[in-house]
Amino acid sequence: MNPNRKSMLSKEIAKRALLDSLIKCNPLTMMKNPVMFVVEIGTFVVLLMTVFPGYFNTQDDIGFNLSVFLILLFTVLFANFAEALAEGRGKAQAATLKKTKKEINANKVVGGGIKVVPSTELLKNDIVIVSQGEMIPGDGEVIEGLASVDESAITGESAPVIKEAGGDFSSVTGGTRVVSDRITVRITSDPGETFIDRMIALVEGAKRQKTPNEIALNTLLVSLTLIFLIVVVTLGPMADYLGIKLEIPVLISLLVCLIPTTIGGLLSAIGIAGMDRVTRFNVLAMSGKAVEAAGDIDTMILDKTGTITFGNRMASEFIPVGEASTETVGGWAAVSSLKDETPEGRSVLELMKKNGLAYPANLAEGAEFIEFKAETRMSGIDLPDGRKVRKGAVDSVKKWVQAQGGLIPQDLDAKGNAIASEGGTPLAVAVDNRIFGLIYLKDTVKPGMRERFDQLRKMGIKTIMCTGDNPLTAATIASEAGVDDFIAESKPEDKIAVIKREQAAGKLVAMTGDGTNDAPALAQADVGLAMNSGTTAAKEAANMVDLDSDPSKIIEVVAIGKQLLMTRGALTTFSIANDVAKYFAIIPAMFMLAIPKLSVLNIMGLGSPVSAILSALVFNAVIIPLLIPLAMKGVAYKPTSSAKLLSRNLFVYGLGGLIAPFVGIKLIDLIVHLWV
Repeated sequence: MNPNRKSMLSKEIAKRALLDSLIKCNPLTMMKNPVMFVVEIGTFVVLLMTVFPGYFNTQDDIGFNLSVFLILLFTVLFANFAEALAEGRGKAQAATLKKTKKEINANKVVGGGIKVVPSTELLKNDIVIVSQGEMIPGDGEVIEGLASVDESAITGESAPVIKEAGGDFSSVTGGTRVVSDRITVRITSDPGETFIDRMIALVEGAKRQKTPNEIALNTLLVSLTLIFLIVVVTLGPMADYLGIKLEIPVLISLLVCLIPTTIGGLLSAIGIAGMDRVTRFNVLAMSGKAVEAAGDIDTMILDKTGTITFGNRMASEFIPVGEASTETVGGWAAVSSLKDETPEGRSVLELMKKNGLAYPANLAEGAEFIEFKAETRMSGIDLPDGRKVRKGAVDSVKKWVQAQGGLIPQDLDAKGNAIASEGGTPLAVAVDNRIFGLIYLKDTVKPGMRERFDQLRKMGIKTIMCTGDNPLTAATIASEAGVDDFIAESKPEDKIAVIKREQAAGKLVAMTGDGTNDAPALAQADVGLAMNSGTTAAKEAANMVDLDSDPSKIIEVVAIGKQLLMTRGALTTFSIANDVAKYFAIIPAMFMLAIPKLSVLNIMGLGSPVSAILSALVFNAVIIPLLIPLAMKGVAYKPTSSAKLLSRNLFVYGLGGLIAPFVGIKLIDLIVHLWV
């Protein structure tokens, strides 16, 4: 889903949008947009008066009626075109995805053998084997092996990613290709419920659900429309009482100019385009509500590893404590990592090899591997001879050793704190009731993170870093990165607790995650961004999925959400402001012949009542297509305070909305007056 595959106004999308704008004239479709539905009804009434003038006693006004009809028709079509154009981009992306979703053969494990079956016959929990060059037949989890996978069909990125059994990078997506090695995959979805199926449904703009803010604004627009409808309906009898004859087309013209047709015609397009911008940024939003919520975020929870830092914590040094030697620490660290497939575990063995140190690899035979858990914050191995080897967070290993009656070396804390003060992570290595030393894991903060957090601070967003590191390491990284707060030695329940605490204070919270242990917090957060490379549990719990698996992208997602809200607010302000200006064009034109004193309101100096009405209608129609590019692209957003944004938008779009109609209607009147 490369965002550059389809431009906003490609010929294919524009042609389809033109056809869809006609199809959308169906009254059943138009009823979903009450403001434009009123315009369509007015268009139909004026058409009847033009085609059957005898029934309406308007034989002398056929030319005027025809002009009003054509202008109103184009007003409806322009509004439909805006929505169809926004939907068209989503449908183009869906079409690209559908090409990816094709039936392929799968090597299904049946009994003790392999059976080749179509991917459409695979069910949840089926086991398949995928070798180099083969397509992964369905969404699943790698349960055995390690392979390089080309996900360009989904993410648009050419660089393959490593998928392996266990950990947070075991999730695979159907339609991607294995480019090296071989993996065994357990299918996690039934046919028709794959990730690609959900992506196709979600990027189709026509199926987008209206968001709460959009529903609220739509309710306001409907209320204004009803108010002005009542005003116009009662205006006819009042004019008759005063001896002023107001024809129905004139009253319809007045109504169309009074109701908020500009924002009414663009409202749906703005929402669809907002979701589309997120999708083109390679983030899949599960709903428009998630995009809008991102724009209102007050607090952002970020994992340290992989988000703020590169996440490639590698063993760089073995540090002995007490009377142990470097060789002894390294040897037991290697033994504890013999079955540890995490990057940190593999880096321990690589450091031993780099330093030319030997370790008893045969000890892994018949041993039981103890996986790392967030609760214990340790991993290790139980040897057949009864010895237990552990490596993990210093405080966790200390408690484990003390529970077995062991003593803590006096220099352990000092050496651990020295590593932490440098921004590293110390892992203690112990065998039974004795701690031999520390593994120095190094990680680095990503360039530019401090500047990005400064931008978030300008937006009024508080940043909180979560990490399993000890408080000293966490404080060092937090200070270097520039986050507002941090939670050290974080467990899954700690993330949920901080999210609930912020929400209880009336704040909206966003967070990123990729592991199964992140799923509860992702579900609790108002905006949860899961990594596509992460586990299925994380992706199902979140309301956004980043196809590029870049945890720091949450910062851009927030900016897109704010841009969506700002675009809707700016164009609503512009629409209401230019409605006010149109009053000065059409109301004096209606009454000044019968009431000459009203001519003082004709501040535009329009040529005649007829030219004034037609000029206001023409401007009302053409302003919609002129604003379509802005609705699609969004109002430019720069990180700043809400007060400054409000002042800027009121000046640019409020004042602009007042001035533009005066200039536009006058210019149109100079042309129209020559023809009427």
